[in-house]
Amino acid sequence: MITETMPADMALMSKIFTADTKSGNVDFCDIPIRFKLMGKEFFGIPDCFERTVRREIVDANITRWIYEGKCSECSLSIRVTHNEYRDYPVSEWYAEFTNNGSDDTPIISDIMLGGKIDGAFESFIHGNGDTCGDNGYEWYTDEIKNGPVEIHTNDSTSCNGAFPYMKLVFDGFICRAAIGWPVGWRASVARVENGIEYLCGQLRCNMKIHPGETMRTPTLTLMITSGDEDKSRNLWRKWYIAHIIPRENGKPIEPMLCLHYYEADGHPEFTGATEENQIMALREYVSRGLTPDIWWIDAGWYKCNYSWPDIGTWKPDEERFPNGLKPIGDECNKYGTRFLLWFEPERVVPGTELHEEHHEWLIPLEDESEGHRGNHLLNLGNKEALEWLIERVDGIIKSSGIKIYRQDFNFNPQKCFEKAEAPDRIGAVENLHAQGYLKYWDELIFRNPGLWIDSCASGGRRNDLETMRRAVPLHYTDVGYGIHEIKQKQFREMHEWIPYFRSHNMSWDKQFVEENIGKWVDNDEFSFQCAMVPAVTYMTAYNAPEEEFERTKRMEKIWRRAAELALFGDYYPLSECRKSTEDWYACQFDEPENNRGYVQFIRNIKSPDESYTAKMHVQDGKLYTFTDSSNGTTFKKTSDELKNGLTLELAIRQGKVLFYETADI
Repeated sequence: MITETMPADMALMSKIFTADTKSGNVDFCDIPIRFKLMGKEFFGIPDCFERTVRREIVDANITRWIYEGKCSECSLSIRVTHNEYRDYPVSEWYAEFTNNGSDDTPIISDIMLGGKIDGAFESFIHGNGDTCGDNGYEWYTDEIKNGPVEIHTNDSTSCNGAFPYMKLVFDGFICRAAIGWPVGWRASVARVENGIEYLCGQLRCNMKIHPGETMRTPTLTLMITSGDEDKSRNLWRKWYIAHIIPRENGKPIEPMLCLHYYEADGHPEFTGATEENQIMALREYVSRGLTPDIWWIDAGWYKCNYSWPDIGTWKPDEERFPNGLKPIGDECNKYGTRFLLWFEPERVVPGTELHEEHHEWLIPLEDESEGHRGNHLLNLGNKEALEWLIERVDGIIKSSGIKIYRQDFNFNPQKCFEKAEAPDRIGAVENLHAQGYLKYWDELIFRNPGLWIDSCASGGRRNDLETMRRAVPLHYTDVGYGIHEIKQKQFREMHEWIPYFRSHNMSWDKQFVEENIGKWVDNDEFSFQCAMVPAVTYMTAYNAPEEEFERTKRMEKIWRRAAELALFGDYYPLSECRKSTEDWYACQFDEPENNRGYVQFIRNIKSPDESYTAKMHVQDGKLYTFTDSSNGTTFKKTSDELKNGLTLELAIRQGKVLFYETADI
């Protein structure tokens, strides 16, 4: 059991950044921060700084160590924060550089967190994140044989081109590293004597700091565990549920069923949404026995002349919502449904309120003097802009009864950041914007107890750990909603690292279903089987035929039972995920403390194999009683029998969930 080996894992923490950072006699030069000041490289907090260390007790499980240094010559102060977890083998770091004087600091560059990790290093496992293409959610393994390996984001979104979650595999233990930073970042791994050196920091960093400004680093979170991948993965998931996932009434959020009504009168997205049709559709769902946990209104509820990307006026369209959005929020409250509303506050287009009335807060993507009429960035590093946005959105949340604030981000702001910066301020505007973005969310959550946030950036391009401390990715990708082999690859990554996410029960394999050529095949049983994750959107229309509605309600019961296990149980992938229509997909979620779990099998549309044998994770001395969720039949297997695998036969394009309970033999 994981809890039985925890002391050994905690002891392994000494291998990370070997300096003694927990005593008053700490060597400040060994603190895991490095940077260049006027071209000279420094390690830790330099000797020429006045240095202090203090300890804070955050709660029963987190001790915080704060190391500070102040330079009297240049008025620069450095603060390094180290959070030490007592209930899990997790350690995290971030640093802040502040100008306390009246003049600019000298140039500071290449600020990096990290240092040496001792051990017999084997491989560096990293991914490319969500690229907004079907080549995303891939993993790569580097043995670091021919010099250092550096990975970095493709732009100023944190999950595009490089995934901010990675593994450093050693002989006998695994170190997981997660970067929390909502803009561009980089990380490097190099072999050194008796171990490796791991470093991470903001992608672009060469700046002087103005008086009164603070620049901060990404947060680096490290978990170290003895044993194999299964143990490492599931300890991470448990820590994530304990310390990261948003909470309602003090408990981690539960699995959620999302429903919506859009494309009214043929208008795109929610540009055709009205007070009347939203309330009507919600009432119809409830009256027919399908009550959503979340009622979803996405892009287009503001005045935009049926073009949802035309944003920058954050007010409900008075023609469609003459009473504002409150009547919809009130209707949701009748059924215990959470009202979700979409925003994209960082992008602004001409002709909108922000563009016309507060142009000084905007950074254009291109030179407006050349007739550019496209996207602008609302600079959240500007305090006035940030305060205005907080007040406006907080007002809508309160007046409308919003329970879930959904934020999207549909362009790459890197050129905006570059346009706004001077040669001696490379990365400064980006850094301040990132800080403003985090402050914005923190303030919305503080002002609205119980509010939680859905993070989206053209899908999953901004799901770093600092963002995930405040949000969940209900829309983790814009790619392959109904392409099952692509979803399976995505699920594999999300279940391991970010266990709360949402899927749709869409099916886009219409070429296989000959009688439905030219149509999507949503809401057949296979589509439900391919959406067994902690949150789901069903594509069943409020006025769907009764047979379809009854199938949806039947599959909802299976999903709810599976989703709780998929969120809180231990996760074991039981098949390769290669985005191939010829593969089977299989996984297991296990709750040993509750003697239950489930195994799922899916035979994809071109799989030639009529059966698949899954090597389940089993406990010795147990009898497993399986129940077929589709027909209620049961069968039993001992743990000894299951060590040879569990074999299931399925027809092409069929899936099955087998729930199980365990008992001592």
